[in-house]
Amino acid sequence: MQQKTPLSVVIIALNAASQIEACLKSAAFADEIVVVDSGSRDETREIALKCGARVIHQDWLGFGRQKQFAVGQAGHDWVLCLDADERVGETLRASIEAELQAPRFLAYRMPRCNRFMGRWLRHGEGYPDWSLRLFDRRFARWSEDAVHEKVVADTAVGDLRGDLRHESQETLAAYLDKQNRYTSLQAEELYRRGKQASVGHLIVSPLLRFVKFYFSRLGFLDGVPGLVHISIGCFNSFCKYAKLIALQQGK
Repeated sequence: MQQKTPLSVVIIALNAASQIEACLKSAAFADEIVVVDSGSRDETREIALKCGARVIHQDWLGFGRQKQFAVGQAGHDWVLCLDADERVGETLRASIEAELQAPRFLAYRMPRCNRFMGRWLRHGEGYPDWSLRLFDRRFARWSEDAVHEKVVADTAVGDLRGDLRHESQETLAAYLDKQNRYTSLQAEELYRRGKQASVGHLIVSPLLRFVKFYFSRLGFLDGVPGLVHISIGCFNSFCKYAKLIALQQGK
């Protein structure tokens, strides 16, 4: 029998004591687990160590850079990148293990299923939410984006079966606070890149986004949680461009 390609799971965490254990248990099939903690004040580090993870401290670098730092700490070239509130489902685990017997690609994406307002979203923006998380670090890397970071691959990307479950426990109010911070970071990044926004962006972008995700991608089938999730995404688009316009005027 051919030997399986060794795998490192890398996780970034901060004050994730209520989430980290379930994440680590779902990733226990890996050859090693590395947790990069950015200064937790709860029991995140202790729980991770108890579960057999190697824990490393790194002050916060921004999402993209923090995740790339974590990738660099792995003991193996093949890495699976997770957040503390994510879980590897059984079907996804089996799919990963099967591919690592003889990888056909050097990077893989997987469908990500998001839990929102107590419901697993299966349509709209919430699913399949394809995420590239499994890769050979010699051929792919995290972008340096401060928010909405992504893995950039130098090679063809394969698809895995099974869901990566995103089981966020945050309240709707906390989610909205986070989106406000994210849209500020997005606007600042666009401004640094010399991008311009107009009234047209404020009107057209949210409208097209709603039509795409609520109707074309059947978001209405996810009930009230689906409507709220998509509406917040549309408002985020409006806020991002409004903040960019404010930066342009401030200049």
